[in-house]
Amino acid sequence: MPVLHNRISRKELKDRILNDPTPRTTISFYKYIPIQHPEEFRDNLYLSLSGLGVLGRIYIAKEGINAQISLPTAQLESFKTYLYQLDGFNDLRLNIAVEDDGKSFFVLDIKVRPKIVADGIEDPTFDMSNKGRYVNAEKFNELTSHTETIVIDMRNHYEFEVGHFQDAQEIPSDTFREQLPMAAEMLADKKEANIIMYCTGGIRCEKASAFLLHKGFQNVFHLEGGIINYCRQVKEKGLENKFIGKNFVFDERLGERISPDIIAKCHQCGKPADTHVNCANEGCHLLFIQCEDCARNYEGCCSDECQNVTHLPIEEQKEWLQKQLREQPHFNKSRKRYHKHQTNG
Repeated sequence: MPVLHNRISRKELKDRILNDPTPRTTISFYKYIPIQHPEEFRDNLYLSLSGLGVLGRIYIAKEGINAQISLPTAQLESFKTYLYQLDGFNDLRLNIAVEDDGKSFFVLDIKVRPKIVADGIEDPTFDMSNKGRYVNAEKFNELTSHTETIVIDMRNHYEFEVGHFQDAQEIPSDTFREQLPMAAEMLADKKEANIIMYCTGGIRCEKASAFLLHKGFQNVFHLEGGIINYCRQVKEKGLENKFIGKNFVFDERLGERISPDIIAKCHQCGKPADTHVNCANEGCHLLFIQCEDCARNYEGCCSDECQNVTHLPIEEQKEWLQKQLREQPHFNKSRKRYHKHQTNG
């Protein structure tokens, strides 16, 4: 079967979705499940999902599937029927977005990767099936009512910064592969304590719980469905919400409001703010937090330099980008670099 891909430009696809009034629903899901032939699985999945109007980003590996998608709301039941008839997918949990207008994705990308989460684990004895115990929202609230319970956030700094659970501990790194050994080291003297791990949708904390068990920890839990599922259960069951601020999400929205608290600050002026943006200079595209005043003053840019670049003729902007590439061999305009600099020092 030939490789399948989108034949229409991303800009045109984005314009189509933004102008389409069809109601859409944003969903994320994952499953650690052996997939013997990822390429074949990928091609079959692409044909089926594109026929249902699904858009989004899906990773396939021999260890399973990881997906963030949107689809026409009217196709939701057909989508579930298709997924649940796949071998081993009948119990798949779908996380429905908390704040959503369905305009979260504009193309369908399904890629085969070595792993659905890059973890850096090379130990052949590591067993993903030996994972921590699930906790739902009610059990999470119960366990965290005890001060000796340890809550570990397995997300990156820029996710933690805008929102996290009360008393959660951050693992100070921006790559999951670095966080795993760091978490084991930080908790080395707590191998018998109750440890709850959480992340956005559950995929990272599930693997992290297995990693801690592999390292000899005894009482490891992970939040089923992550923050997204927790917030849904809190709302449905009328439970106390212990998540403060915004939940960072990896789509066009860049965040969904969970509580009214704003716990982060604008990276340019220091005012309370928790809106992530990408620098308007396409040659920079830095991910950072910007308040409304700075967005207006800097025209959506992260610095004076980038603001000046956006006012240059297109050819001079290209020259600026080429200069960055020469001076910074690892510079990549599509990579979201964090805290490159702050305008006010």
